[in-house]
Amino acid sequence: MAQQNIMMSPRELEKTISDFMLELGIPAHLRGYQFLRSAVGMCVEDMELVGSVTKLLYPDLAKMYQTTDTKIERAIRNAIEVSWERGNSDLFEELFGYANTVEYTRPTNSEYIAVVADYIRLKNNLI
Repeated sequence: MAQQNIMMSPRELEKTISDFMLELGIPAHLRGYQFLRSAVGMCVEDMELVGSVTKLLYPDLAKMYQTTDTKIERAIRNAIEVSWERGNSDLFEELFGYANTVEYTRPTNSEYIAVVADYIRLKNNLI
């Protein structure tokens, strides 16, 4: 039997992503939080973007927020570092297979975006 694609309204998707990012420990006041939320949302809708983060995703976000792709990348990296240091270590271990400890480095921006987008898609049957 073929799998049905259950649609979610853009507002519901945004709320789901925001709730999950806060659960991961990304403070909403960081600029990277907005960029990361948009990046994950775009990747949930089109997983092809995960393979072209620097070529397509960052430039699209830069246009959307009227800034540069370098600033987008740096702000997202900062948000991920903050959540890695202060976030929910159990959830990190569930998602990435390892906890945020000294012997493991934080995930890359691309890895973080891909894993969170995939988790949102699977959890909400958006396949």
